[in-house]
Amino acid sequence: MEALPLIGESESHQMESKGAQTHVDDPRNAGVLVYINGAMVPRDKAVVSVFDSGFVLGDGIWEGFRQVNGRIAFADAHISRLLDGAKSIDLDIGRTRDELVAALHETCRANGMHDGVHIRLMVTRGPKHTPNQDPRNVIGPATLVIVAEHKVPDPSVKQRGMTLFTSTFRCSTPDVFDLRLNSHSRLNLIQALLQAIRAGANEALMLDPHGFVASCNSTNFFIVKDGVVRTSTGRFNFCGITRANVLAVARANAIPVEETDFTLAETYAADEAFVTGTFGGVTPVSTIDGRRIGAGALPGPVSQRLGELYSELLRRPDHAR
Repeated sequence: MEALPLIGESESHQMESKGAQTHVDDPRNAGVLVYINGAMVPRDKAVVSVFDSGFVLGDGIWEGFRQVNGRIAFADAHISRLLDGAKSIDLDIGRTRDELVAALHETCRANGMHDGVHIRLMVTRGPKHTPNQDPRNVIGPATLVIVAEHKVPDPSVKQRGMTLFTSTFRCSTPDVFDLRLNSHSRLNLIQALLQAIRAGANEALMLDPHGFVASCNSTNFFIVKDGVVRTSTGRFNFCGITRANVLAVARANAIPVEETDFTLAETYAADEAFVTGTFGGVTPVSTIDGRRIGAGALPGPVSQRLGELYSELLRRPDHAR
């Protein structure tokens, strides 16, 4: 029996694997400086200890940001989600809200960045004196890393639409693993994505424990039927800031929206489908499980309108710091 190719083994296989977070390559990223605990370190020398809690156990949280026209878009909402996550796992970041925002701007300034930037802020519980689970073995303060890159979405993804595959891995209940927490531990979601990649899709569509559609492995999911925008209740998926912003702009512009349970069968019959995320914004979906969604023209009229409204909101300075 012929072995399946490994992920990354061929260029064509890699291209098939990319989804809403596919970006345009930028050679400037090879020389970026990375923020590590207050120091700016060249990318090729940016390292943390093998005893760090994040490496040992994925014990930490993260947040994604976009820099737009010199400002961090929706900074307060993102920082609030980060701080709430830290509090929920009893992690002392050791920095105030304002200090975290200042560190984001410091990283961008050090790299001469102003617009078209994606930023990943990662916090772990810090280094341990031995690699085991017990958080009482931490011997230092939290590890804070900020990676800022020149990164804009690949426009071809929105032109051709994303392909999704429904995974057998389910979104978990909050008592098992709360997806509203942006934890470094993402193995369940990675397993779902691996299934989708093997099936030739860009991302995985995931159901909740009751069999209703929940979200994708890294983005929130929406359908449109008869002009009504529908997304899940939010009980079993990411606490998406872009998701909340898209719902807000829809309601502000008299576009009907529902946060409700819906089935995979209803998804197949949708007129349009799209996903949302910090990096990609609003990205249309073309097929799910090999079934073409809607009439085939991308993006659909409602997805197009919501994408435009979200882009306008993204560039408003009153929603940034």
